Amino acid sequence: METHVERISNLQGLERAKLDRKTGLELYEDMTLGRRFEDKCAEMYYRGKMFGFVHLYNGQEAISTGVIGAMKKKHDWFCSTYRDHVHALSAGVPSFEVMSELFGKQTGCSKGRGGSMHLFSKEHHLLGGYAFIGEGIPVALGAAFASRYKKEAGKDINSDSVTAAFFGDGTCNNGQFFECLNMAQLWKLPIIFVVENNKWAIGMAHDRATSNTEIWRKASAFGMHGEEVDGMDVLAVRGAAQRAVKRARGGEGPTLLECLTYRFRGHSLADPDELRSEQEKEFWAKRDPIKKLARELLDGGFVKDNELKSIEKKIDNEISESVKNAMEAPEPPSQELTKYIWAED
Repeated sequence: METHVERISNLQGLERAKLDRKTGLELYEDMTLGRRFEDKCAEMYYRGKMFGFVHLYNGQEAISTGVIGAMKKKHDWFCSTYRDHVHALSAGVPSFEVMSELFGKQTGCSKGRGGSMHLFSKEHHLLGGYAFIGEGIPVALGAAFASRYKKEAGKDINSDSVTAAFFGDGTCNNGQFFECLNMAQLWKLPIIFVVENNKWAIGMAHDRATSNTEIWRKASAFGMHGEEVDGMDVLAVRGAAQRAVKRARGGEGPTLLECLTYRFRGHSLADPDELRSEQEKEFWAKRDPIKKLARELLDGGFVKDNELKSIEKKIDNEISESVKNAMEAPEPPSQELTKYIWAED
C-alpha cells in the first residue's frame, strides 16, 4: 500500500483552483483564524479555563477553508464531527459565539448546551458537530435529500443547495458511511462526502484499520465519483471542491472527496500524543498549509509581507476580544435546564 507521502506526490498534476489577490487574502485569513482560534483554545484548556473533551483542528485548515470557501454560506449546508470549531468559523459563525460555547455560556451558538463537540447554528447552516463518529453523515444526507425534494416535489426552482459532510478516516469503516453513499448515489443527491484522512483514528494508524487504505476508491462500488486531493494544499482542495459542487448543483450527484492531511496536535487536548513518532510529526509540520499559501502569495507578488502580518494581528485581537467577552458572558439560567430538549408550544 502506498503511504500518505507517496500518494500526495502522485497528485501534483491535478488542477488546483486559480489564485488571485482577493481569493488569496480570503483563504489566508480564514485559515489563520482557524489556527489562532485553536491555539487559544489550547491555552485556555491548559490554564483550567475550558473543560471537557476538546479536539483541535491544527494542520487541517486547508480542508475546511478549501471546501466551505468554495460553497455558498447561508445557502449550502455543513455537517461536522467532534473536531468542529474551524468548520463553524469557516461557515461564518462568529468567533465570539464559538468561544462562548466552549466556555458553556448562554451566548454560545448552542446556548451553552453543546460545548466543544456539539456546535450548531441554524443561521449559518451548520447542522452540528457530533461526538460519535459517523452519526452526522445521515443528517447531512437528509439535508441533501431535502434540497432535491424541494426542487422536484415542491417545484422550487431555486432549491439547489449542496451539503458538505466532514468526517475522518476512521469513520469510513462504519455502516453509516456505506449506507449513505449508496443512498446518495441511488438518488443522485447534492452532497460532498469530505474525508479528512489524517492517518490516525485516535491512536489507530489508518493502514492498520482498513483493508483498502485509499478511501476515495470506495466510491466506485456505488458508481460514484471519487477523488483524492492533497489536504495540505488549500488551492488543491478548493479546486476539487469546486468540481464537486458543480456536479452536485448540476444534478450529477455526490462526490467522495478524500483529503490527505495531518493533525499537528494529539487526538484531543487530553492526549499525550506518544504513539506518533517525532520524525513523522516533523515531516508534516514542514507541509503547514498556511505557510504554503503565504509563500505562494508572496512569491507570486499578490501581497506584501506586512499585509499578512496585519491580518494575523487583526485576528489575534478578534480572538482575544472573543475570549474576554465569552468569559464575562452569563451562564445559562438554571430554570432553563430542560429548555431545547422538547419542542415548545
